[in-house]
Amino acid sequence: MEMLKFKPLEETQGQVVGYLHSPITEMEIHREKYPCVLVCPGGAYAMVSQREADPVALRFFAAGYQVFLLTYSVGEQARDFRPLKEASETVIRIRENAEAWHVDPDRIAVCGFSAGGHLAGSLGILWDSPKLLETYDNKGGKNRPNAMILSYPVITADEFAHVESIENVSGCPKGSEGYAYFSLDRQVSEKTCPTFLWHTVPDDCVPVENSIRLMEALQRHGISYEAHFFPRGGHGISVCTKETGTPDSHNAQWMELCLRWLNQEFEYQL
Repeated sequence: MEMLKFKPLEETQGQVVGYLHSPITEMEIHREKYPCVLVCPGGAYAMVSQREADPVALRFFAAGYQVFLLTYSVGEQARDFRPLKEASETVIRIRENAEAWHVDPDRIAVCGFSAGGHLAGSLGILWDSPKLLETYDNKGGKNRPNAMILSYPVITADEFAHVESIENVSGCPKGSEGYAYFSLDRQVSEKTCPTFLWHTVPDDCVPVENSIRLMEALQRHGISYEAHFFPRGGHGISVCTKETGTPDSHNAQWMELCLRWLNQEFEYQL
């Protein structure tokens, strides 16, 4: 494994760690490029969760993906689209360095959890938002991911909103126009990328209606998606292992289901 670090934007808090495979060129085995996953942990845009960071990144790495882990701006620094700009710039940087980092630039997914799911969803939905483009150059859409994986994501700004997350990222009070803008289910379009979505039904922090609202929006706009709703379990369960403090062999199936979906989307076999 090769590791690298960089700041996506010098003027923000954001930091990226990359976990990279080396090319395989022995005998009949030959692989010089790998698909890629950008991981965005949760934390209500107030902090960045450790248990949704390396435990997730290393699972994707073990499945044959190049992986980049984004620690994005939080708190007051989460305003003014900073996390979305950091995620966008990370994807652009990956594409611009695809040859050196052995990445297939047409097979880049973003994976997020809770508020990190909101950030990942923002990247897949708002990548060309006029409001974003007022202050950010997305290089003609180079920031658009090819797929997104949303784990118990913050989505809505309605009665099922995780208010702290939406207030932190919008910098606006509940009920205001700026707050409502970050309701991602209202921003889905035909340009939204294919989506894998999962949630636990009893989630008492980010209600399952967040994922249901997004699924309905994807359905209305004809966007390909796969969704799984688990009948037991709470919030923030990551990969559902002892390492993350949330062992659950049934819910842990989301990871294998996700990899099967992503491998199919990317036509990828290790």
